[in-house]
Amino acid sequence: MDIVVVPHTHWDREWYEPFQRFRLRLVALLDEVLDTMESEPGYHFTLDGQLACVDDYLEVRPENRDRVAALVKSGRLAVGPWQILLDEFLCSGENIVRNLELGLAGAEKLGGAMRVGYLPDMFGHIAQMPQILRRAGLEHACVYRGVPSSVTTDAFAWVAPDGTAIRTQYLPEGGYGNGAHLFSDVNGLEERAAAFVKTMRAWHGPEGELLAMYGTDHSAPVRGLPEMVVAIGARMDTLSGYIERYSGDTTGLPRVTGELRSHARANILPGVISVRAAVKQAMGRAERMVERYAEPLAALWGGPWPGRFLDMAWRRLVEASGHDSVTGCGVDETAQQVAARIAEAEHLGQAVRDMVTARLAAAVPYGGVLVVNPTPAPRAGVVIVEVPGTDSLVDASGAAIPSHRIDHAPTLLMDERIDPATVLTYVHGTELYGQHIVAWDVTEDTLTFTLDREPRGPFDPAAVRAALDGVTHVRIEVEPWRKVAAYVEVPALGHTSLRPVTYDDAFGESRGEWGHHDGCWLGSDVEVLPVTAGRRVLDNGLLRVEIEPDGTLGLFGEDGRTITGVCRIEDGGDAGDTYNYAPPEEDLVVSEPLSIESTLVDAGPLVGSINVRRAYLWPAAGERVASTPELPPLTRTGETEDAVVDMRVELRAGERFVRLRVSFDNRCEDHRVRMHVPLPRRADHSLAEGQFAIVRRELESEGGCGETPLPTFPAAGWVAAGGVAALLENVTEYELLNDGDELALTLLRSVGYLSRNHNGLRPEPAGPQLPTPAAQSRGPHTVSLALMPFMDWRDVPVAAEIFRHDLLVAPGQGDPELPLPPAAAGLSVSGRGVTMTSLRLRDGWHELRMVALTEVDTEAVVQGDFTRARRADLTGRPGEPLETEEGTLRLPLKAWEIATVQLRGT
Repeated sequence: MDIVVVPHTHWDREWYEPFQRFRLRLVALLDEVLDTMESEPGYHFTLDGQLACVDDYLEVRPENRDRVAALVKSGRLAVGPWQILLDEFLCSGENIVRNLELGLAGAEKLGGAMRVGYLPDMFGHIAQMPQILRRAGLEHACVYRGVPSSVTTDAFAWVAPDGTAIRTQYLPEGGYGNGAHLFSDVNGLEERAAAFVKTMRAWHGPEGELLAMYGTDHSAPVRGLPEMVVAIGARMDTLSGYIERYSGDTTGLPRVTGELRSHARANILPGVISVRAAVKQAMGRAERMVERYAEPLAALWGGPWPGRFLDMAWRRLVEASGHDSVTGCGVDETAQQVAARIAEAEHLGQAVRDMVTARLAAAVPYGGVLVVNPTPAPRAGVVIVEVPGTDSLVDASGAAIPSHRIDHAPTLLMDERIDPATVLTYVHGTELYGQHIVAWDVTEDTLTFTLDREPRGPFDPAAVRAALDGVTHVRIEVEPWRKVAAYVEVPALGHTSLRPVTYDDAFGESRGEWGHHDGCWLGSDVEVLPVTAGRRVLDNGLLRVEIEPDGTLGLFGEDGRTITGVCRIEDGGDAGDTYNYAPPEEDLVVSEPLSIESTLVDAGPLVGSINVRRAYLWPAAGERVASTPELPPLTRTGETEDAVVDMRVELRAGERFVRLRVSFDNRCEDHRVRMHVPLPRRADHSLAEGQFAIVRRELESEGGCGETPLPTFPAAGWVAAGGVAALLENVTEYELLNDGDELALTLLRSVGYLSRNHNGLRPEPAGPQLPTPAAQSRGPHTVSLALMPFMDWRDVPVAAEIFRHDLLVAPGQGDPELPLPPAAAGLSVSGRGVTMTSLRLRDGWHELRMVALTEVDTEAVVQGDFTRARRADLTGRPGEPLETEEGTLRLPLKAWEIATVQLRGT
């Protein structure tokens, strides 16, 4: 009957049960798979495209490794190419690459990876996936969700923004379980097979073999399947065995360009973007820490390459990226384990980062400050540093650093009558009250300790005890330190340093040249307009921010445009679940605060900030029918909770965007909190940074499957529409409202069930109806973002790069008498739209990955301490050599091209 049966299991590593509980079932399933395949030579099996199934199994059954490898080498058991089946929108592009890299490498050790980009259950697909797969050496993809209605065949050409086209197998009529019903009973086999052929011929055409995916979630193989397959005149194979019979040629196939987020053929469950917001925030922090701080700094400025630590961090990030993991659509136990995994990755990244900065800070005198630039372009910006004394700041050349004091640390911790022997029990080594004893003195009846932040030598408590006769008073003083805002210039992926010195020592006769002069702050070659700040106004010459009477903001750009009503906070009900938002039948939306208070926090001239406090009464929960509490809320309860929303509004010198930190204690359930930003001009589309791409989205989403196609979308680094951009720290859900007049950003979504059998915007359940009380996300919640008026969206990626990657500050650890080390550059990457996504060491080469975020061809210019360069693919396999000249590589890039190069010295 021209049917190719592909037995498989779709294995959710963790979901409605946590990982270890699912693993117990996985081990039993794979025990059965191995026994069945060895006893029935005709049996083939596809292990869900993810190597994690094998790794998790072999950790429990290491003695079966050779059995697994023998079946892989025979071509009967298909493993890889992924390490784990990810959610493509909720992790970084680099995370996706490392996932594929791990899966391919691990599968090769077992005998070879399946050469198909199998993506069976992801909640939509990113625009650049065809290019990612092709650059990793894969010529085929296989997808289910997100395919638009324009696709009417079971194969199409999926085209990335750069033009890379990849043959893609579509799984219509049931997705990865389209053949699961065929062998449910030995009776009626031929009738079910004939019906299957009739259905699939409409997709495939009159000729050729038809793909029957025989398997479902966590399914085990059926014994005797080979005989049943023969009985209907079909053959059995792996997924790669079926798909790889086709060439990678896409000629004549219908073409679909960009991301796949249509609701026409299947649910894409977009509510996972906004549920369990803390997990998304943690993922963004951890990825940023590992890929943009730890790896690049260790590659350029570290000692021996800490590869094992970074490998552990990446494995945890990849494992957390699972499509039932970072999404938050599992039970609470699963979410807790995912959060712990992400936290470990961040801790590993922090440890590597701190190891590198400690190495550099050893050359910076104590009391000075090391400043490191994590971006591959020279940069000037504001840092907040802590330095001793009251003297002015200079760099290594002696040039003045524009700065102003923000705060003083307390200098007196104790001054009271107390038994000094009691105080000595507080001392641990040299530590006292979190600082270190650097001096002590007894004068008359008073014992005085002097503390500082770092020890200067040993402390002998016996000597103190010997001097305590007559002492009844203890005084603990701290060397004076202050928090300072400083405007610093730092080389690309490099570092500089600064320290306080006395005015006369630093400047001599030129001391009057530094300071507020003719409306500018001057120091060295720096010229930057100051921030002026009042209780309701911030202005840095590039952007003016006013606090309006209702607590919203007015933004006034350089071009004279005015945007008012910015940052309105709106709280509405949510009767949905972890997969889909759904409003209650009768919603109550609260957006008007009961009271507004604004307080000046920092008065400039380098940093100005105002805290805006708005108080609300939010409904405490959803109101359910008492007799059926498992049903969704019909409305919102009349019981309310106090909700105080603090918004720190910060403007820094030289920045064209306003930084915002929104904080509140979530005491409510079954609701959604969004920030609304009116747009200066009506938008008919949005642009959002994704994974190696900038994606254009229209105001509406295509529907058709049953799930209501809400036009809520994910944005990774920023979203821009109608002249305003939101710069983001992590993947955030957004929506354009009112025919493109307003942008809404989801700050929090609180729900109580994994899936509801009755969801007003989704007719079928997405999983079991299990309670998820932790998904209500009660407790403190903080969101950091920035808003930027713009004329040209091409200015936005540069601003987002600065916002997301703050300059790194570390205290000097060297001898106080050391001079400041000179500033040093690492590696610079420039070119229109060219963005660095990764820099690491691999086999003695610096491996750099870049993407051209531009709609036109461009050129990347890479400069650094190297003499040789070569291309590489996404898995690190070396390619053609590239010409360099005096430490410069000029590499032409196509629009939206992802490029990997490897660099080294002589």
